[in-house]
Amino acid sequence: MSNKWLHIVGIGEDGMDGLTPVTRTVVEAAEVIIGGDRHHQLSDNITAIRVAWPSPFDALIETLQSYKGKRVVVLATGDPLWFSIGARIGRSIDPSEIVYHPQLSAFQLTAARMGWSLADVETLTVHGRPVQQMVAFIQPDQRLIILTTGAETPAQIAKFLTERGFGKSQMTVLASMGGEKEQRFDGTAADWFHEVPAFNTLAVHCVAAPDAALLPRVPGLDDSLFQSDGTMTKQEVRAATVAKLMPMRGALLWDIGTGSGSVAIEWMRAARYARALGIEPRADRRAMAAENALALGAPKLELIDGEVPAALNGLDAPDAIFIGGGLSHETFDIAWDNLRPLGRLVANAVTLESEAILIDLHKKHGGDLVKISVQRAEPVGRLTGWRPSMTVTQWSLVKR
Repeated sequence: MSNKWLHIVGIGEDGMDGLTPVTRTVVEAAEVIIGGDRHHQLSDNITAIRVAWPSPFDALIETLQSYKGKRVVVLATGDPLWFSIGARIGRSIDPSEIVYHPQLSAFQLTAARMGWSLADVETLTVHGRPVQQMVAFIQPDQRLIILTTGAETPAQIAKFLTERGFGKSQMTVLASMGGEKEQRFDGTAADWFHEVPAFNTLAVHCVAAPDAALLPRVPGLDDSLFQSDGTMTKQEVRAATVAKLMPMRGALLWDIGTGSGSVAIEWMRAARYARALGIEPRADRRAMAAENALALGAPKLELIDGEVPAALNGLDAPDAIFIGGGLSHETFDIAWDNLRPLGRLVANAVTLESEAILIDLHKKHGGDLVKISVQRAEPVGRLTGWRPSMTVTQWSLVKR
């Protein structure tokens, strides 16, 4: 006998009329329906017990479990497994107990309205999340479809675009797609003035001015983009460092001695949903790192006040570790013990004392030990010469 008691149903602006016959039957036969006010209004002819989203929202799983044994339907907007509640539920309730009923998503509907191929579009959500995280995706000629938080979100994104030299970007807000009250608002970022409904989706075609800021997601952003007190890992060394750390989707980095946060921020920008913990004892540097994270599209950077190695105790196990400050044998030992299998560790040193530690660790554990030397062309009187930066010794290895 099937043990599937929970149905998660995607529903659009056309309500019950937009459901397939099978899905409509499931909703009509439900004993309990859980959803937001809008979802209940879209299915108002059903006699099941109505339950609103619990508050706090994390109580949803407990609420669902309390109805196990009944025919339960959760109503979600669009595709319940695309930036929606279905994935959250599936992480806590055995998927063998769930039936998903997909609907056209806001991304698909928006792409159809715009005539865009979804394969060539970045699909993002800032719904209930920091809107600054979309900044990392502002690129020349990039097309974005963004699930917004509310009526104010398009204007916020227009401001981000304009500040970065993308004021000519084309913006379209679509509201109530698929329903009788569907609306469309068009404009450019620099001149955006529309007041739009709270429930909307934003399409952006990024158009760069000649002086636009170029912020690629490949590591190696210009040093001038970061607030710093001078102790930051510099551009070329940072690019090599992040490459050795190998950012991956959803992976966690410990950035030990985070300073201005440059390595952690580049790590988070380089892979979708990459996370980072920046451990930094100085309040002024944590403040700079927080400002940099907001400005460069990594608002979820988590900053920790503490001295290593003590501050490392109790943190979630990382997929990668960068030691840019606080290097010692004890710090390495604790970091290495916590690093997950196939995790990557990179440590940089500029002093003879720190270099000696790296040489010793290299002898004991192997890995790659390299020196990175960078020289920049700078004025020498009326002429130009090479000015060397401090040489960096870098040690890296993979935990196998």
